[in-house]
Amino acid sequence: MTIDHTLFDTASDWLAHTLEHASKDITETHTQLADGTRINRKALGVLEVIPPADRPNPNNEALIISAGVHGNETAPIEVLNGLVSELLNGEWQVACPLLLILGNPPAMVQGDRFTEANMNRLFHGAHGKPEYQGLPEAARAKQLEDFCRDFASRHEGALNHYDLHTAIRPSQREKFALYPFVEGRNAPKDQCDFLLEADVDTLLLQHKEGTTFSSFTSSQLGAESFTIELGKVRPFGENDVNRFTGIRDALRRRFRGQPAPAQDSDRMTVFKVVFEILNTGDSFQFHIPDDVANFTEYATGEVIWEDNETSYRVGDIPESIVFPNRKVPVGQRVGLLIRPLGNEQA
Repeated sequence: MTIDHTLFDTASDWLAHTLEHASKDITETHTQLADGTRINRKALGVLEVIPPADRPNPNNEALIISAGVHGNETAPIEVLNGLVSELLNGEWQVACPLLLILGNPPAMVQGDRFTEANMNRLFHGAHGKPEYQGLPEAARAKQLEDFCRDFASRHEGALNHYDLHTAIRPSQREKFALYPFVEGRNAPKDQCDFLLEADVDTLLLQHKEGTTFSSFTSSQLGAESFTIELGKVRPFGENDVNRFTGIRDALRRRFRGQPAPAQDSDRMTVFKVVFEILNTGDSFQFHIPDDVANFTEYATGEVIWEDNETSYRVGDIPESIVFPNRKVPVGQRVGLLIRPLGNEQA
């Protein structure tokens, strides 16, 4: 493969360049491929890909794809890096504008979820809170918001954002997506079909606006946005690439502007959030084991958490837990309790 050293200096690829320069400020630069596609390196780990103006964009869309907002979630980073390498190698032509993001390079180098603060709680303006001032993740979240606003303002057509993750803990449903809450909005069928194409057959409807990256782009930019969980956290080089062919092939198809394959919508299982568990302080007790898998179900009457003033018991319908994590600061999310919608329309 021929690497354009305008973009990546002497590094072997985009990921290697990002890791090598994780603690440095780098200048914006650009290159143009032989087919006329322009690639702008906006900042470290941020590439904007613009096809020639006369090239058809059959899906009439612009795409934001992010990975590595949590630095130890390496599989989506490797997937996105591989697609960039294919593009630079001339294996296919891009049809729509792309903003490609590797979110947290310093945490990626350390192999940690974050360095100072959970970046995926710092969007939607949360980076401006006093407790986050001066933290590198807060500055990066603001920078990424600014890049996304600029990108959205310059491209007509549908704006879509897929923020790719892997989970800290095991899951009874390996691949699932979260749909950020926007008043009066439902997940479109074509988006559900894309998720199924990517082997993501579970959709979780969130119940209120949040401070995640996908919540920012959906609420502030009007994008159809999803946080997509693709499996289990593993170090770089230890991911089973065969478990990620669905998302890789689905993204490549979208990048190329190819038509979507037919999907059986009945394959999608939809859940809704019924309660967000927050750490209420010193007396907070969380009765979920540290090693429990996402989507573990709890029966009617089981106590999930309590403190000196209140307790939460599962109601008349069993509820499942996702993202349980007792080791969060006071006021932050300890987990979500969800119920299935069955075959109801998303």
